[in-house]
Amino acid sequence: MSETTKSILVVDDDAQMRAALRESVLRMGYHAEVAENAIDALKRLDETPVSMIVTDMKMPRMDGLSFIREARKKIGNLPILVITGYATVENAVDVMKEGVCDYLIKPFSFEDLTNTIEAILSRDVSGRDIITDDEGMKGLMQLAGSVASSDMTVLILGESGTGKEMLARYIHKSSRRGKKALIAVNCAAIPDNLLESELFGFEKGSFTGALEKKTGKFEQAHGGTILLDEIGEMSATLQAKLLRVLQEKEIDRIGAKQPVPVNVRVIATTNRDLKKEMFEGRFREDLYFRLNVFPLHLPPLRERPHDIELLAAHFAGRFSRELNKRVQGFTGDALAFLKSRPWKGNIRELENAIHRAVLIARYEQIDADDFMLEDQAAEPTTSNGSIRDMEMDLIMKTLEDTGGNKSRAAKLLGVSARTIRNKLNAQGKNFPVAGQE
Repeated sequence: MSETTKSILVVDDDAQMRAALRESVLRMGYHAEVAENAIDALKRLDETPVSMIVTDMKMPRMDGLSFIREARKKIGNLPILVITGYATVENAVDVMKEGVCDYLIKPFSFEDLTNTIEAILSRDVSGRDIITDDEGMKGLMQLAGSVASSDMTVLILGESGTGKEMLARYIHKSSRRGKKALIAVNCAAIPDNLLESELFGFEKGSFTGALEKKTGKFEQAHGGTILLDEIGEMSATLQAKLLRVLQEKEIDRIGAKQPVPVNVRVIATTNRDLKKEMFEGRFREDLYFRLNVFPLHLPPLRERPHDIELLAAHFAGRFSRELNKRVQGFTGDALAFLKSRPWKGNIRELENAIHRAVLIARYEQIDADDFMLEDQAAEPTTSNGSIRDMEMDLIMKTLEDTGGNKSRAAKLLGVSARTIRNKLNAQGKNFPVAGQE
């Protein structure tokens, strides 16, 4: 066995299970340390470095949860996998709160054990896709890393633009389902009368216009994860049908005679206060508690002031490369301006602002004058109306590049088409192109 081979500590009071786990770990190519109880395991942690712990929950002398808490004092954030024959939602949440990576319910197959251990050990727990220097966000990412490898339902809450979908994708990518599909459904963007068929699919001939069978998003996500984005927008009727899917793990395709089993992990996001929605009768109580097994609250950008400069630098570098410009950092005035903003649109608003600033920037450093923002009253003032002039120059140039298509120009500039129309009207400008808005 190579000195660099990872070592896994197996803790189980059942001799037969202990031997089977040891053999499985060896077959996977890892070194196996074994202990028949938690007290012995704690001693081994003092004597032998390990890369991971696999532990039973129900053991004599010290139960699994107490062992995990004591082990954390010795090993910090080392990954832990719990195996148990007595799993409930309540004790699963308890162990996840202690930073446990996942749990398996006995009996389980060698394949299940292998996939789970490999997912845990190969997971990038740093969450590099999510850029932060905020202590609260680091703690949240640690929680996300802990819940990632389980099949536990996760509810991500936060204002628009805080990165809820990015966090959901990180959780999926870090899970044992990470190589399977992540299917995202925006519940706010699909009309209610179409959302049911979008989620559950339909049979040919089940209604007028159903010319062929359609597979719904839940079936497309089989074996992987479904992301229900902005679930607070879902109607009461669909909430009831979703509750049944979560309870029974099967969907009713419209027009089908039999339900269809689905193996799907659910992650839901919302910018609403679902507890308030529940108390006011707009969101089902039973569905709320089904979804709220493991809530993660993403803080708004205004509560992460240290991240503003970090994210701004990241976006500036990215857009400089994309736009082939030589923008390198910000002036002091530009940074002061960025930190003074409320960022009601959070990271998405900051990203759009930096995109526009890189487009406008005339020098290697972005200055306060380089920001073109929708709320004109909050913009910095400069001599000779330079911001307004630069805005209009940029709008006119972008309209030229898009052949006068205001919608495409608005998308490139990160503003609404209405904003462009209003600014053109305010300056007495016009850029008519027949049939194009």
